[in-house]
Order: sequence, then C-alpha cells, then structure tokens
Amino acid sequence: MAGSTAHHLLKESSMKIGVIIGSIRKGRFGQGVGDWVMGQVEARADEGVEYQLLDLKEFNVPLLEAETVPGAANKQYEDANVTRWSQAIDACDAFLFITPEYNHGVPGAFKNAFDVLGMEWWGKPVGFVSYGAAEGVRSVEQWRQIVGNFNMFDVRAQVTFSTFTESREGVFTPNERRAGEFAKVVDALLEAGRR
Repeated sequence: MAGSTAHHLLKESSMKIGVIIGSIRKGRFGQGVGDWVMGQVEARADEGVEYQLLDLKEFNVPLLEAETVPGAANKQYEDANVTRWSQAIDACDAFLFITPEYNHGVPGAFKNAFDVLGMEWWGKPVGFVSYGAAEGVRSVEQWRQIVGNFNMFDVRAQVTFSTFTESREGVFTPNERRAGEFAKVVDALLEAGRR
C-alpha cells in the first residue's frame, strides 16, 4: 500500500500517531511541549488510537549526504540511524509535528530528518503544534508547503505556544485555552486519518 494515496487509512480500527519533538537543542522548550502533548492525548483515551513519542534527539539522524535520492531509496539506507528513523516513521499512520520556529522558519535538524526519508511520509495526515517568540506560526506555514511534496494532508487546526508568555522560570506553562485548541487539532487529524 506504500506510495498510494490511501496509505494513511486506518487498518480496520487502529491508528498509530507519531508525536515528533522536532528540536534537538539542549534545554529545549519542546521537551515541555512534548510532555504536555503526551499528557493530553493519554487523557483522551481515543479508542483504537496509539500515540508514540518520537524524540528526534534520540535518533541522531545524520546530515543528508547519501548519493541516492531518499525518495528513490526504497526505504533502504546505508546509515543505521537513518534506517531506525525510517522504521519509526514508516510504522506511523499520521503525525503531530512539535516544531519550533528558528529565524522565521523551520528548524534545520527537523527539516534534515524529514529530507533523509522519502516514501515513509507519503499520503499521511499531519497536525502541527508550534512554539517560538511569535508562537511558531511562520515555521508551520513553511511546513505546510514542505509536507505537500509527499502528498501529506495537513489539517488546518493548529496550536501555538509563546516561549515568552507560556514559560515561568523555565517551566512550560500553557495558557488554559491551549487544551481546547489542541483537542481540535487531534480531532481533525483523526478525521483525516479515517477518510
């Protein structure tokens, strides 16, 4: 089924959503966001849905320098870390990207991790959770263009966090309204995955 537009459809009644923390920086704000996201999805108890945290930092994905274009690699990679990343991404039916905004754009390590793979992403829905000084909205707008290359369906709803106003003494402290906003992202993602 890989490569078909129906790749993201639910297998009978199960769906696996990869929750990707897309920052590898020390002391990253994204760790707190990732913990919060996992707490939110665990509290939902969506029937037939599994959420798996994929922390990019734990995969140690190298820079893309392979001679073979990843889209033509048939999910066969020379580097063991890329293979492990490939298997984790390929096992998911949909994604929640937790993305920072660096210099008005997508974070380099996350973009590279996206680029080192090919058909593992194909046709799968994605929702966005962003953060930054301007809540990461510019990063998400760039991601929407990027994921289109692999025919990924990006849901319109998104949740954004301010690194200035939603952190107290270095601890991630989201505004109360964020839980409701996040629920809309997940609802839209599940609906997209069931199409």
